[in-house]
Amino acid sequence: MTALNEYERLETTGIWRASPYTQRRDVVVSLGDATLAIYDMNETALAHWSLAAVQRENPGTLPALFSPGADAEERLEIDDDTMIAAIEKVRRVVDRHRPKRGRLRYYLMAGCLAAVTALAVFWLPQAMIRHTVKVVPPASRADIGAQLLETIQRVAGRPCASDTATETLETLARRMLPDRKVRMVVLSRGVSASEHLPGGYILLNRALIEDFEGPAPLAGYILAEDERARQLDPLERLLLSTGAASAFRLLITGHMDVATLEAYAEKLLLQPPLKIDTQDLLERFRLAGVSATPYAYALDISGEATLPLIEGDPIAPEDSRTILNDGQWVTLQGICGE
Repeated sequence: MTALNEYERLETTGIWRASPYTQRRDVVVSLGDATLAIYDMNETALAHWSLAAVQRENPGTLPALFSPGADAEERLEIDDDTMIAAIEKVRRVVDRHRPKRGRLRYYLMAGCLAAVTALAVFWLPQAMIRHTVKVVPPASRADIGAQLLETIQRVAGRPCASDTATETLETLARRMLPDRKVRMVVLSRGVSASEHLPGGYILLNRALIEDFEGPAPLAGYILAEDERARQLDPLERLLLSTGAASAFRLLITGHMDVATLEAYAEKLLLQPPLKIDTQDLLERFRLAGVSATPYAYALDISGEATLPLIEGDPIAPEDSRTILNDGQWVTLQGICGE
């Protein structure tokens, strides 16, 4: 092993001592391929030092003092700059390749730290949110939904309501979603068409009631919105938007910060509706016994953008079940008064 390819064979004189108690001797020092050979003036070999083990005892001082190892008693003095530079070059190369004490421990600690950081950044927030969604009781969900609705009302105004129309709206909810406890809320503005909140709230724009001749399009919007809530839990959707810190606060206190809910409500009113798988939605129409075609044309009057819903409609429009009778529909259309 040598880093001195530019030297064929380097020799110089020096002073060698076998131990602190022996006579110093003039010697010839020869730098070989892997060893430092020391000879007396009669060319008798006195010592061979491994270049990998050579150490300098007086860095920066001349003449340079070398030893064959940390515990060795031998010493070699050299004042030849070329030889000193050659030996030092070998020592630097060896030192760079020598295993560093504690390096494995450093790598292990760095790896553990990286793993912990990755868990904290990527896994822990998601795990915190999932756990919170599982343990939050229905009452807390309803409370969060009510707070969000109160915030939305500042933009959308108070929900439309009248005794008879509200009763009809509840009837519609039971017919369309018999296995779900939902609270349908009709708003004059704020939501573009429909939206949902934690606690079973489904928000409907009054245009869905007033702009159509029958309840079939409205029924489709209700089924679609409920399918969105089934595919992504409304509370999980909220916490994914507001972050793990809000999930932790909810988990510990049972409540969410008012400012956080207000910011989320504003964001909710601006974002487009979540996409739904067409086949999943068609299955919802099949189970409800309601035709998907009126809903498809309500989304796109030309039907081009919603052609899969029309072609895949599991219920022909003429075979669709009665959603509301004419009297109930007329009553519901008056829910917002004017």
